[in-house]
Amino acid sequence: MRGTRLWLSIGLLALLASGLIAAGCGSGGDSSSTSGSGDTSASTGGDVTTISDGTLLIGTDAPYPPFEIGTPADANFSGFDVDVGNDVAEKLGLTPEFQDTSFDTIFRDVAANQFDIVVAASTITPGRQKTVNFSDPYYEAQQALVVPTGSDIATVDDLAGKIVSAQDGTTGETYGNDETDASEVRGFPEGPDAIAAVVTGQVDAAIIDEPVAVDAVDKQDGIEIATTIPTNELYGIAMSKENPALLDAVNQALQEMKDDGTIQSLYDKYLGGSQAPDSVLNGTTQNPG
Repeated sequence: MRGTRLWLSIGLLALLASGLIAAGCGSGGDSSSTSGSGDTSASTGGDVTTISDGTLLIGTDAPYPPFEIGTPADANFSGFDVDVGNDVAEKLGLTPEFQDTSFDTIFRDVAANQFDIVVAASTITPGRQKTVNFSDPYYEAQQALVVPTGSDIATVDDLAGKIVSAQDGTTGETYGNDETDASEVRGFPEGPDAIAAVVTGQVDAAIIDEPVAVDAVDKQDGIEIATTIPTNELYGIAMSKENPALLDAVNQALQEMKDDGTIQSLYDKYLGGSQAPDSVLNGTTQNPG
């Protein structure tokens, strides 16, 4: 930690000698807070540590309805992910604090201990698992192809030579680049921006998570879902690889939420009562070392 006073250094050395300090989130003793610096010695019990005492700092990317409705700056900030984050924090005996950031950098940020966890409609992928650990899944998603009403684009094959929008850093962007013959996959910083580009005619179509597409079509004239793209992606909570005890605690909290019906209640509340699948209720995530 930079700028540490002598007396604090002596105190920390004494605590280390007596074995009373648990391993923190930061590497090499460095730590972070909402401003990027701070002490990570706050404990939720046992070996679990968080960036700030008594707080679970949650990185997210908003808005992304129905998962993030509004932004953390709004008094009525809500959504599927928001409820998940709040419930996990409650089960860990912590106060949740959400912080908005770019999805394009969110995994790098949590790996660098800018957040304790990330809850941001984040698909578990092998590439991302090289940087962070993921919890067990809490949601299964498909992609959707959003087009102007009356468009002649009906399938992914019809994207050949077209301009497609997607949110930066998302699996929708990856799908557009790897699985279509679009002439351009144009990235936007926020999911709603990618859909707005369809509305305003900047692009021919957008690829985005199906629940987000459904929400947008319900609220916005001039667009429709051409087709659902079956990808069977699983969302997980991301966190630093340096805090395995937090991963265990989060997984335990999620399991309780699955067992007591909380996860299904969120499907009912935000997703029209669809049934939480077995891949969510009984699925587990294996993180590489």
